[in-house]
Amino acid sequence: MLNKSCTKRKLTRKEQRDLDIEISFMEGVIQRDPKFTEAWRVLSDDYARRGMPDKCLQADEQLARIQPEDPVVLYNLACSYSMAKHLHEAIAALTLSVTCGFSDFRWLMKDPDLVNLRKEPMFKQHLVKLGSYQPDTQIL
Repeated sequence: MLNKSCTKRKLTRKEQRDLDIEISFMEGVIQRDPKFTEAWRVLSDDYARRGMPDKCLQADEQLARIQPEDPVVLYNLACSYSMAKHLHEAIAALTLSVTCGFSDFRWLMKDPDLVNLRKEPMFKQHLVKLGSYQPDTQIL
């Protein structure tokens, strides 16, 4: 689930309805079990696909509270922060993700979810600090 913006095309009415049903179901699941991580992951993805970035961010924040050392959870949180233009929070989550083991820097440099973050000068500075940036690496 590294790419929340993977569905750029407009959803059909059936796809919207199906997503709404799944969202409603998963919201019921997390009401009964607020620490059910897979339900939060599905909700995060569904909210993103449905064009609900605030709810997607809330789901990712909850996932990060449940699994604070999961590098993929933290990476996805950084993506959500970046899409919401909360760039300082995105840098913090991305730094923590790398510290916890995230290492797919090639993807990081082209992930469309991080486009807002990559535009910021502080992004390159933090990559250098983390030791993941090579001078010949192209930032997209």
